[in-house]
Amino acid sequence: MRGQKRRVFGRAGRPHGTRRQTLAAAAAVTIGAMTLGALVPPAASAAARPDAVQQSLNALVRDGGTPAALASIKGPGGRTRTYTAGIGDLATGGPVPVDGQVRIGSNTKAFVAVVVLQLVAEGKVDLDADVDTYLPGLVRGKGIDGRDISVRRLLQHTSGLPDYTNDLGDDVRYYDPRELVAKALGHPAEFAPGKSWKYSNTNYVLAGLIIQKVTGRPLAHEIDRRVVRRAGLRHTYFPAPGDASIREPHPHGYYQEPPETFLHDITEMDPSWGWAAGQMISTNSDLNRFFTALLAGRLLPAAQLAQMRSTVPAEATFGPGARYGLGLVSRPLPCGGLAWGHGGSFPGYETRGGVTDDGRAVNVAVTLQLTGEAARRNLERAVDTALCR
Repeated sequence: MRGQKRRVFGRAGRPHGTRRQTLAAAAAVTIGAMTLGALVPPAASAAARPDAVQQSLNALVRDGGTPAALASIKGPGGRTRTYTAGIGDLATGGPVPVDGQVRIGSNTKAFVAVVVLQLVAEGKVDLDADVDTYLPGLVRGKGIDGRDISVRRLLQHTSGLPDYTNDLGDDVRYYDPRELVAKALGHPAEFAPGKSWKYSNTNYVLAGLIIQKVTGRPLAHEIDRRVVRRAGLRHTYFPAPGDASIREPHPHGYYQEPPETFLHDITEMDPSWGWAAGQMISTNSDLNRFFTALLAGRLLPAAQLAQMRSTVPAEATFGPGARYGLGLVSRPLPCGGLAWGHGGSFPGYETRGGVTDDGRAVNVAVTLQLTGEAARRNLERAVDTALCR
């Protein structure tokens, strides 16, 4: 919800919960009195003379209050360019790994939605069946009844379910998915199912539980088998229970509250409270590869991809002109046309990106979870700059 001071994760750019003590407890390193205004971006990794994309990343570091920024751009012909700016590890002064891994937050929702829609294509899930068909008796609360909420409404955030991230405590520990659902059900419904739209991470925890119930296998297994391998993603994974690390080279992620104060290294933390709503780790290039494969029809049959791209207004969370499909967001570009993707936010990291119907793909990540509207707009402008060049 906009206006809250802290956010845990969700669609990059808009708050989805409070968890100040948790983040403070998880912080591993306090970076003295260093503030981001003192950081100077290194030379461009893509060219000796900074181009517009490099300049936009430099500005994110110089003016936007983030230790590092990374980008990957794929043109219609398949050529890929990567960029970095800033410092990858403030404690050592280490560089930003080119195309390093980051926590991708709510981009996870797009992966989960693809698995659900594959199950729809296989006749194992019905989008218009109610949640009780698959999780009998689980979803009950004040104004809440799983018999009135369809699978489609989960994927499109029209269920009216409250967001569990608003009720997380200060324990840095493993959370079972059903425990997350129970936290949400302690609050009344936001609205009657299908009567409005509001982003809620609870929807995707339930979608993940449906996947497990229908397939009889862990969510991580199904995402890896059905999406990661099929799309040829080599640096994307769903962390195992208790895995607080990031496997491959990565920039460190930082936490800062209030703005312009000390930076805390929060790279390592148990991500289980994100689960199907925001737990995954990937790279900018892998995210481009995933969304490109998705829109090209390589992950879903045409009928299910069309359902995924059937959208409702979502400006309240995603900005002017934005619309939400089934785990997929469309956003108008200043140069015309639409960018399709999702975006994600997780303590220490923020990602934005988009893929166009003509094959352009861009993803940008920064190593600070953004809280100000200006910083979020600057990150979105960096994506627009790359997509519209």
